[in-house]
Amino acid sequence: MSAEIVTKEDFEDFEKRLFSKIDSLKGKINQEQPKWLKSYQVKNLLKISQNTLQKLRMDGTLKSTKIGGILYYNYEDILKILEGN
Repeated sequence: MSAEIVTKEDFEDFEKRLFSKIDSLKGKINQEQPKWLKSYQVKNLLKISQNTLQKLRMDGTLKSTKIGGILYYNYEDILKILEGN
């Protein structure tokens, strides 16, 4: 059985590669956002309750599309709300 010596530089190199990989994965996750979201996804994203989501829908702040009994929301409309437009 042979032993391998791991130096401080090896750990630092590993740390740099690991954080680089994590950053690249974060970018991919953000880019893969679906165009349409379901109600539970909108509530989680905006951190709001079902009642608040219904109020946004009723007063026209947030448009929805109903398909097969399921409400869908356009991701771009949600971004506008987050940006305050």
